[in-house]
Amino acid sequence: MSETLEAVANKDAAETKRLAEQLLAQAKEQGIDLVGPGGLLNQLTKTVLETALEAEMTEHVGYEKHDPAGRGTGNSRNGTRSKTVVTEIGPVEIDVPRDTNSSFEPKIVRKRQRRLSGVDEIVLSLSAKGLTTGEISAHFAEIYGASVSKDTVSAITEKVVAEMTDWCNRPLDRVYPVLFIDCIHVKIREGKVANRPIYVVLGVTVAGERDILGLWAGDGGEGAKYWLQVLTEIKNRGVADVCIAVCDGLKGLPEAINTVWPATVVQTCVIHLLRNTFRYAARQNWDRMSKDLKPVYTAPTEAAAKERFGEFAGTWGQQYPAIVRLWENAWSEFTPFLDYDVEIRRVICSTNAIESLNARYRRAVRARGHFPTEQSALKCLYLVTRSLDPTGTGMARWAMRWKPALNAFAIAFEGRITPTGN
Repeated sequence: MSETLEAVANKDAAETKRLAEQLLAQAKEQGIDLVGPGGLLNQLTKTVLETALEAEMTEHVGYEKHDPAGRGTGNSRNGTRSKTVVTEIGPVEIDVPRDTNSSFEPKIVRKRQRRLSGVDEIVLSLSAKGLTTGEISAHFAEIYGASVSKDTVSAITEKVVAEMTDWCNRPLDRVYPVLFIDCIHVKIREGKVANRPIYVVLGVTVAGERDILGLWAGDGGEGAKYWLQVLTEIKNRGVADVCIAVCDGLKGLPEAINTVWPATVVQTCVIHLLRNTFRYAARQNWDRMSKDLKPVYTAPTEAAAKERFGEFAGTWGQQYPAIVRLWENAWSEFTPFLDYDVEIRRVICSTNAIESLNARYRRAVRARGHFPTEQSALKCLYLVTRSLDPTGTGMARWAMRWKPALNAFAIAFEGRITPTGN
């Protein structure tokens, strides 16, 4: 049976290809372009839409076009009206059928609908890449020859605000082995242009997936009270436990984490610590310094790490005392991960997924330059998040080698990790 179905599918595909080649050959003979107004794709789209609308009308009135059975039924076809709709290939003029009772409500192209849903997705995709409403409007005019006003673009993107609110309030998993709390700075013009932080909380699920829990806007002066509010919100959405929380120098955050989840280990982000280190050092010393620091954060124990750091301080302390002080101040929150299995360390230090996410955020932010309001900045970053995953949740597989890490977490945090079926 499966072979028969496969044969039928192959036959249909071959027939479709033959028809497509025939249409292309005819278009070439007649000098018809493939795209653009009056092009082959434009004509095909018009034909498909009008055929679908006629089928909807037949279902509505209960008889085929020109069928005598329709006489005396109380409702009949009443010609057509022309209408232009914007599609992914540009504007297409179609003839929409009407009925005498004006009760026909088409589904494929609704009344007063001026663009197909695919156009909305293009607008949202371009917005997620950081294009302004004016740039998106110009893009449609240049590429598709279609008129999509800046107000229309704004209306399309504004529709995601309710979706963003639902996303920010959705239920979360009961436990996350690792939570990363990071921040991206954006320029917002509210009175005057100012740098504002947008905080991103990203979790690794028990199934080894990246889960972006939400986005929160700050003003740069956040303390323990602010973070307690954010983390309590996350807990109220269902997160009962977090094994390790990775963050970087955010005032009041470690205290707030342990207030909400007392058993959580707070870990300084090693990548951020290294990045801050190199800010104090001349570029020509980066390679040597990196080699000297690697034995510190890859040490098998805290004692070994302290010994290696003493060697590092002996080499670089006189030239860069601020770097030594930076590591000493962060030491108590840098060392916790040294107590764990190498697989757990790999998850904590493997920041490819985080850096990839931040790169996408920064690209969109740079393209925009600045935002008129806080909500417009959040909306742009949400659209980036939405574009990462077709389901709109920002989920993605974290690592192929998750099972060894999951086993290590289950042992290190016995009784707190319950594996899923994934």
